[in-house]
Amino acid sequence: MPINDHISNLLARVRNAQMARFDQLDLPSTRILESITSILKDEGFVKSFRVVPDPKQPVLRIYLRKEPETGYAIRGLKRVSRPGRRVYVGKDEIPTVKNGFGIAILSTSQGVMTGEKAKKLAIGGEVLCQVW
Repeated sequence: MPINDHISNLLARVRNAQMARFDQLDLPSTRILESITSILKDEGFVKSFRVVPDPKQPVLRIYLRKEPETGYAIRGLKRVSRPGRRVYVGKDEIPTVKNGFGIAILSTSQGVMTGEKAKKLAIGGEVLCQVW
C-alpha cells in the first residue's frame, strides 16, 4: 500500500519507536525525509541517520537520541501542514514552538529549514511540522 503523506509517516514512526523504547527505526527514504532528519540531527533531536541502499527502495535508518535521566530528546511531534490543509506563513508569521524550546520545520523556496533560519533569511513558506 503506497504512503500518501511521508512526513506524517515519519512522525508517527518516531513516536511509536519511542513508546516501544527502540533505539533506531527504518522507513522508506525520500529527499524531504532526509532533509527533515538532517535538521533534527543538527538541532540535537536524533543521534544520527543514514541511508541504507536497497534495490527496490532506499531505507532511511534513524538512530534516536536518549538522555540518561530524562529519556528521549524528542518530547513531542506535531504535523501542521498536511495534504488536505496546507499551512503557509509569511516571514513575520513564523511560529515559535514552546517558547523557543522546540523548532518549526518549514519548506521554503530555498529548501527545508528551521523557523529560526527562515526568520534570519526573511522568507516564509509551508510549515511542515513542529518538534519539541
